[in-house]
Formats: sequence, structure tokens, C-alpha cells
Amino acid sequence: MKRLRGHAPGARAPVALTVPALLAVAFLLLPLVGILARTQWDELGDHLTSPGTVEALRLSVVVSFYALGLSLLLGVPLAWLLARVPFPGKAFVRSLVLLPMVLPPTVGGVALLLAFGRRGLLGPWLEDTFDITLPFHTSGAVLAATFVAMPFLVISLEGALGGLRPRYEETAASLGASPLRVFFTVTLPMVAPGLIAGAALTWARALGEFGATITFAGNLPGTTQTLPLQVYLLLQDEPEAATSVSLLLLAIAMLVLIALRGRWTGTPAQRQGAKEAPAEADPPTSTVPEPAAPASEPGERWALHAEVTGFTQLVLDAEPGTTIAVVGPNGAGKTTLLRALLGLTPRAHAGLQLGDADVTGLPPHRRGVAWVPQDGALFPHLTALANTAYGLRAHGVPRAEARREAQQWLDRLGVGHLAHRRPAQLSGGQAGRVALARALAARPRLLLLDEPLAALDQTTRAHVRHTLRRHLDGFGGVCLIVTHDPVEAVALADRVLVLDDGRALQDAPPTEVARHPRSPWVARMLGRNAWPGTATAEGIELQGGERLVIADPLPQGTDVLAIIAPEAVSVHRDKPSGSPRNVWPGTVREITASGSRLRVLITSGRAPDLVAEITPQAAAELGLADGTTVWTSVKATEVTTVTL
Repeated sequence: MKRLRGHAPGARAPVALTVPALLAVAFLLLPLVGILARTQWDELGDHLTSPGTVEALRLSVVVSFYALGLSLLLGVPLAWLLARVPFPGKAFVRSLVLLPMVLPPTVGGVALLLAFGRRGLLGPWLEDTFDITLPFHTSGAVLAATFVAMPFLVISLEGALGGLRPRYEETAASLGASPLRVFFTVTLPMVAPGLIAGAALTWARALGEFGATITFAGNLPGTTQTLPLQVYLLLQDEPEAATSVSLLLLAIAMLVLIALRGRWTGTPAQRQGAKEAPAEADPPTSTVPEPAAPASEPGERWALHAEVTGFTQLVLDAEPGTTIAVVGPNGAGKTTLLRALLGLTPRAHAGLQLGDADVTGLPPHRRGVAWVPQDGALFPHLTALANTAYGLRAHGVPRAEARREAQQWLDRLGVGHLAHRRPAQLSGGQAGRVALARALAARPRLLLLDEPLAALDQTTRAHVRHTLRRHLDGFGGVCLIVTHDPVEAVALADRVLVLDDGRALQDAPPTEVARHPRSPWVARMLGRNAWPGTATAEGIELQGGERLVIADPLPQGTDVLAIIAPEAVSVHRDKPSGSPRNVWPGTVREITASGSRLRVLITSGRAPDLVAEITPQAAAELGLADGTTVWTSVKATEVTTVTL
């Protein structure tokens, strides 16, 4: 008999928890059932269309929408401040925001009366100066509804902003967008679901406000008597009508919650899989434009001088047209260097001069420094074309010209046919090329690329690398490329800057770094074995205490890096005899293909891990597999040393 699948497999809920949970559901449901059961359905239309109810409903709608507008005007900036700006007393301000949500509404009404009433703190001044009286006036009802409802907007929007990675806003700033433009064209569109959810909850809460309104604004028909206050009055004389009006408010509240299902607590990252609204061809401009850094023009030349302090400490000078590959292990300070040049990190500070202009004191959007982060940070609400045109529009280029130039850049990078797709409709490699086109189109003076080709396959990477190289050959500024790919470093860079623990270990042409790497990490990146040690009379004493024999002795006590090419390592099943001076036993731990050869990782208790490169035929003859016991040997003449 086929087994029925009623639910996903998993542990059964304990009875001790299930019963109280069901009681809680019943407790919440019964009052609603009571309203439905007691409603006089045949008289419902008459109750809801009575003059008093219609007037109260009209006033409720007016008050709730004014309260929503006031909440948006004040609450959106407050939510942004709480989510983005560190300042003393933030916890206190957040507590103030939450206070109306836990404060009894009547207490809130008393507080408003003592603040804005005729004998309150500001009431006399408002009345004498502006002839404004808030209590027992419709404006007072709006103020009361705003006081109790605005926290819903602030908390919802702050959560959405907290889920939005700042990298999107930082990337927009690097493209020349002012903070206000970034807020209107990137931040708000990306948190729109959270904003809409908060606005809907705010409106619903303002529509149902009772306690603070009746305490502060009174219950005047046609002036402050909203629908909840109408229910309160009807309960005394017409309970059936009160039930009908209560049903109306219940229906409105349920419709709001159903419309917001799954959207209140979700962050932007969690909602990216949902179907997005059609993107605009171009982001709207901010209402108060702020000057961006002037874009570089063809023929302009921009040398680089940077003095970086903090976690990353170095002095960097480069002539116009120079491309520098920045390499190093994780945590070496590569991304920190880029962010310091952008002015986006407190970990390091860069005194930055581009050409004759000292831009150290300028904000990121006025430095003329474009950045491509590791993930591209494409704006998900814009098409590929609008993303690429973003920097041009931020620099004041007319829309038609910006779109035309953006299309040209997309065509150059082989993604022009995807211009009208959104990032969610692009593969990782396609998104990476669009992000690269966006940075190049912004006409920067300094170009910072953080592993820009990492998401591309080998064939596409070669094509994009060729295109990038062609552009960089005519680029009048300086380009820094963070990479872990030695082919990129050799093919694209004029210099290789090696970082480790925030310090520069080497800054030289790629050929020099390849011949004499001064970092074990760089040597391994180039596919070589690299062992640091100290020169002795017998050779090199490695950090693990083992000895490595070399052909040419070095001054004793010298710190050196011993480099052994994988193809110089011989692999044997039995201990070799003869000329090799360096022989160790080991165990095969990994075999990987590298072109037409195999790279074999061998671990040993008598030497550091060693990589050997052999042919597939040799591996088959030796019977190599994971766990195979072998011997390795290296001739003394095959060991290259670099003095550290």
C-alpha cells in the first residue's frame, strides 16, 4: 500500500507544547468569531451607511492618511539615521521610538496634552505665534495617530535598511553619486518592500487609533470623532451597529495583514528571489543635486600618490596609465587598501593625490575613484543598461547620451544583448561584466577592481581580460586590481604589489616577482613550493627544524625563502639512491589535473607539504592514489633562494 505523505518528515510536536499552542490560537480566534457570530448581516448595509458612520469613516481615512504622510516625512529619515549612522545615545533614541508601542494609548494622549495643549510646554507658544490650537481639532487627531503609529514605520524600515548591504550605497558613491542621490536612487528603491510594509502597518494603526485621540483631541462629531470612537459611542446605544462597524475595521486590518504576508520581517536579501517590479530605464534623479567629481576626459592624465596609514601602511606612487596587481593572502589588507583609497573605512586612512588634485578631504563621490567590489554590487532594481549608465548620469551626462555610451560599453564586454535584463536575470559571469562596464563607463581618474574576473569561466575570462587590457592601455589614470590569478597579474599589470599583514613585501614588475617572489603565498600562487627558513653552514634550516641542502651556500643567519618548482620534485615508490641531496618519505593526499599534467600534494612528517608535477603515465606506473606511501627527492641545484 502506498504511503500517504501528509506533511514533511520530521519530529512530532510534543503534546505538552501542542496543547498550549492550540489554546493560544483559540484564545486569539474566539473574539473574532464572536464578532462574526453577533453581526446582524441583514442590517449590515444600513449600519455602515448611516450618516454618523459614513462621516466617522471619512474622518478616519483623512486622519490616517495625514498621519501616514507625517510619519513618512519624519520616520524615514529617523529609520535611516538609526540604521546607518553611529552616534551617542542611539539606544536611547531607539527606546523613544519603541515607547509609543508599549505605552498605554491614554497615557500617550495625556503626554500629548501636556506637551501641545493650551497649558502644555509648546501649546501656548503655538497658539500665540501661529494661532494653532491642536487639542479638540482634527490636527490634534492627526498628531495623536502619528504618535502611536509612526514607530511601526520606523522599526519596519530600520530592519529593511539593516538587511541592505552598505556595499550597494558605497558602490553608488564611488560612481559619483552624492549621498542624497544614493538615498533616492539606490537605498529607497531597494528597501521599498520594507517601506511599503511599514507604511501599510502605520496606516492601519492610525486608522484604528482610539485612546490617545479621545484623550488629546476629544470626541467631536465631524471634527475628531473617528471610526473607533464611533464604535465606542454606538456600544452604549446601538450594540448591533457597533458590531457591524467593528467588523468593518476588522476586515480592513485583515486585508492589510494578508497583503503584507511574509513581507514585514523579510530582509532585502531574503526577498531577492521574489518577482521584481519592472525596472526603470534610468534611476530618478534626486531633487537636490550635489556636484559629483568631474569625470575624466580622453587625453587627461592622472598620476597617483597615496600614503596609507592604519592597518594597511604603505606609500604608493604610479605614473598615469599604470596598472598595479595587488596580491596577498586573505587578511593581508588588499580590500582595506582599496576602501582606504575610496575613503570608506576607518581601519586605514589614505592621503590621496590624483594628478595635481589632493582629494584626501573629499567625500567618496567627489574623488573620481570608481570601484568594482568582489560581488559586483549591481543595483537589483535597475536593468543592466541603467546600471551601466548610473555613473554617467551621476556626473550630469544627459540621459540619451548616457544610455548610448552605456550600451557601447556593454557591447564591448559582450553583454550588450542583455542590456534590458535585471541582475537577477543574469548569470554570475554576465553580472561581473556588467559591473566592470559600469565602472569603466563612469570615466574615473582611479580605477579599483576587486577580483573583477573571478566569476567568469576561462574562455570568457580571456575575452574580458583582452578587452580590459585594451582599455587600460589607453586609460589616463591608474588602475589597481586585486587578484589571486597569476595569469591576470602577468597579463594585465605593469607592477605587482605584494601585501602581507598590511605591509608591502614587494612592488616590482610581474617578471621580477615571478623570478624572485618574496612571499611564500605569492610563490604558491605561481604554482611553486615555497619554504621560509634560515641559512646555516649545512644549507637552510626550515621553520619545522628540518634541513634543506642547497647548491650555493648563503651567509649564516640570513632569512631566506627556498623555492622549488613542482616539476623539479621527483616521486618514487622506494627510497631513491644516487645524487639527490634532499630525500623525504611522504603520503599522497591529493591529485589534481593541471593541463596535460597532474599535480600531486604530498605530506610528510619530515618536511613541509610538497607539490610535485608529473605526467599521467608516470602516476599510473607508480600506482598513485590518495593515501599512497611515496618518497620524494629534490636536487640541491633545483632549489632557488630569495633573501628576505
